[in-house]
Amino acid sequence: MHLPSLLPLTALALVTPTLAYPQHHDEQPLVMPEDSSSRADTIKEAFVHAWEGYYKYAFPNDELHPVSNGYGNSRNGWGASAVDALSTAVIMGNATIVEQILDHVASLDYSKTSSMVSLFETTIRYLGGMISGYDLLKGPAAGLIEDESKVETLLTQSKNLADILKFAFDTPSGVPYNQIDITSHENDHAKTNGLAVTGTLVLEWTRLSDLTGDPEYAKLSQKAQSYLLDPQPKEAEPFPGLVGSHIDIRTGKFTDAQVSWNGGADSFYEYLIKMYVYDPKRFGKYKERWVAAAESTIKHLASHPEPRPDLTFLASYNNGNLGLSSQHLTCFDGGSFLLGGTVLNRDDFIQFGLDLVNGCHTTYNETLTGIGPETFNWNPNSVPDSQKELYERAGFYIGSSVYILRPEVIESFYYAWRVTGEEKYREWVWNAFVSINKYCRTESGFAGLKDVNAENGGGKDDNQESFIFAEVLKYVYLAHSDDEAWQVQKGSGNKFVYNTEAHPVQVA
Repeated sequence: MHLPSLLPLTALALVTPTLAYPQHHDEQPLVMPEDSSSRADTIKEAFVHAWEGYYKYAFPNDELHPVSNGYGNSRNGWGASAVDALSTAVIMGNATIVEQILDHVASLDYSKTSSMVSLFETTIRYLGGMISGYDLLKGPAAGLIEDESKVETLLTQSKNLADILKFAFDTPSGVPYNQIDITSHENDHAKTNGLAVTGTLVLEWTRLSDLTGDPEYAKLSQKAQSYLLDPQPKEAEPFPGLVGSHIDIRTGKFTDAQVSWNGGADSFYEYLIKMYVYDPKRFGKYKERWVAAAESTIKHLASHPEPRPDLTFLASYNNGNLGLSSQHLTCFDGGSFLLGGTVLNRDDFIQFGLDLVNGCHTTYNETLTGIGPETFNWNPNSVPDSQKELYERAGFYIGSSVYILRPEVIESFYYAWRVTGEEKYREWVWNAFVSINKYCRTESGFAGLKDVNAENGGGKDDNQESFIFAEVLKYVYLAHSDDEAWQVQKGSGNKFVYNTEAHPVQVA
């Protein structure tokens, strides 16, 4: 795929991954830090490329279809890509794009949609995106936008949205429904809600209360969270801090004891330590629960593939059985351990986090594209014949080979870079970006891949998820830009904490 002439090609050419088969993938030579400015410009260009394609062919819809130049509305048609792009555009200092997004946010009517609303997805993308934009533009990025009223609209619209959504919590227990109809105030009549979906609301809703002075939003989300912090029945917590995956909406009690850090459970554990970073005084219990979960994870879920005992992956657990499979989604885990380790001054957590980062890096470094798969496995009894060579060499084999522009591996590389300062982790970020720019880029944006271990990624998937703006390009840029207030800090000096969609929220 050709690169546009305005790209600083020298930066890319130096570190383009080898085109050889994966067993010949070599680590790229480290570049000098002064090269980071040209890299930052390259990353900004990729963001502008994706934005301009979206703005031309898909705006104000939710996402661009970057192969056909059509559009989709998987997030209620409120312009998910625009709102998700806001905090990254602010951090990159792109006032033109920020103005376009602020004008869009001012025009939104969140009370109108033709489809069911996910409380979780709407919270992390729309509510989180607007609150983050507000915190940044009122804080370290103040002055980027001259018209203060446009910034204030972000908070007004955040309150409007939360007021529309809050009926979801009107249940006997206070555990919300996730799929709701905001027109009829009905829901999907689910009996249970998921661990992550219930436990990944509290940062955004608490921050909204702190900004508006209205305690209701924090109370609603923290009441739902309370059942997760004190899980009942006791057998729903097979190891200290590690809990089941589903909660009865009527009673608040867990309905299983299936434990994992995979999708469906993942961001519950992520938010425990992040709430403590947000406000150590109010959320000490959240930290205690995260520490218990982290210690139990090291003791009970750490798993080492037979051919590669040097690697560490996280297994799942159910009724005495370990599941030897994991997901791209799960690869946020290294970053979570690194954040907790540096904030709590726990070297054991930092080292385990680096072990997890190394395992997830292997899922990137051992594929033909240099990008990791959606799911991977290391069960020695289930290796397909076609993947035995991969398993013996790399320690894993591929379950689902697609890549939908997920950020989690790059996210953990970023935390490793910030916590250790070791250049190799920044190189890993860069190499991942180079591969994405090489295989996913289209004339109008970035597309997913059908098979990360096939030539040219096995063809493109015609969708550009909004988190390419919110997460992938943000974490890549952060790893190659200056030490601003929004960067993750070593120790307890964080001024911002990132929600699960990578929107930085100012700490209390």
